[in-house]
Amino acid sequence: MELALTGRKLSAIEAKSIGLVNNVFTSKEAMEEYVISLAGNIASKSPLTVVGIKKVLIKSRDLSIHDGLDYVATWNSAMLDSNDLKKAMEASMQKSKPSLSKL
Repeated sequence: MELALTGRKLSAIEAKSIGLVNNVFTSKEAMEEYVISLAGNIASKSPLTVVGIKKVLIKSRDLSIHDGLDYVATWNSAMLDSNDLKKAMEASMQKSKPSLSKL
């Protein structure tokens, strides 16, 4: 509220300390390295899971806690029959990386 009403500027460190940003970097190169690593990490996950998480987080913003949990439960139950889940479970048992489907 204070920032919105005063329009005051804040440093990157303060923005991080109050949760407006996740990270602060010392250089553009350091930021790009982190972003590429983060994107690779996300890309290594099941696309179906990534899309599901995004949809659940966005939809849940507008729902009550009860309705949000119901939405998550419905989404999760629909994904129990996905090939990605089966591949991930098999890969886990074999201690290997799963070959996940593309969207």
